[in-house]
Amino acid sequence: MHRDNLLPLLLKTEITMSNYTPLSEVGEFGLIKLIKEKVDLQHESSVLGIGDDAAIIEPHEKQIVVSTDMLLEGVHFDLTFCPLKHLGYKAIAVNVSDIAAMNATPTQVTVSIALGARYTVEAVEELYEGIRLACENYKVDLIGGDTTSSRAGLVISVTAIGEVPKGEAVRRSGAQVNDLICVTGDLGAAYLGLQVLEREKQAFMANPEMQPELEEKQYIIGRQLRPEARMDVIHDLKERDIKPTAMIDVSDGLASELFHICKQSGVGATIYKDNLPADEQMLETALEFNLDPITCIMNGGEDYELLFTVPLADYDKVKNHPDISIIGKITEASEGINLANKHGQAFPLQAQGWAHF
Repeated sequence: MHRDNLLPLLLKTEITMSNYTPLSEVGEFGLIKLIKEKVDLQHESSVLGIGDDAAIIEPHEKQIVVSTDMLLEGVHFDLTFCPLKHLGYKAIAVNVSDIAAMNATPTQVTVSIALGARYTVEAVEELYEGIRLACENYKVDLIGGDTTSSRAGLVISVTAIGEVPKGEAVRRSGAQVNDLICVTGDLGAAYLGLQVLEREKQAFMANPEMQPELEEKQYIIGRQLRPEARMDVIHDLKERDIKPTAMIDVSDGLASELFHICKQSGVGATIYKDNLPADEQMLETALEFNLDPITCIMNGGEDYELLFTVPLADYDKVKNHPDISIIGKITEASEGINLANKHGQAFPLQAQGWAHF
């Protein structure tokens, strides 16, 4: 998938108000009108979008799934190295990922933003260009939201809405003993991408003349700044007639998500260390930072891959999928949650991923 060039990310341009349009010049309703003009609705279920007191959705004979995430400047993102366009894209992608984890299809999103006085109309347009690109990619309609002022930087809140046929939604609580544990893509890259960005930020702050050294880190940086929701895998599973028994997206770290599935399903699990998927750039960068790659894989977070379980009978359907790794099996709860090496030795796992409080 096409990605905008991420370089140079740390070079900040001085913004002069004479070159940009203050938000006060257009006002709240002018800003909403500006956003609305660039939004096209794609779904029949989107009866009414931006412009009224509320949107209208008519879902027909399907179940509706709803998820909300909030992104705060200084907590979830750093605008020193996170372009607004990428941030807008990521805000949608991480919410679509939650819909994907329910085995559902995303259809609509609402986006609410709180802005400080330093933001301009052009900055908001850049943010919404990323939002528009993500909506176009995931085929979702932007149907509303809210705008307000902020004294604490930029705040973005996205609510994603999706549809799933009755009986087809997948929860975290359905894993059964002997199910296969699978994960999409590779893990740990987003965490290492953040480490690289933070390192280059510190170097830039110490010497503003410094040029960031990011050419060889494009993959892991892209995994941090512009992740992708794995709707492609959801479509593949349906084509292969596979319905996961439990599923969750990997936002807070593989170990943490595995604990959620095991706790809610009342089971244990064994993960095989040698089966964990990793990108070569991630492995090399972990060594640069003197970090254990397995720790990065298990606890890094923000990969937004899908962790799911399938019945053992589906082994032949998933074993040759190019983007799915079988990393373990579901066990009895009494056996605990363990990481096993190639010698068969098992060690209890601990969830040490992202903690929100």
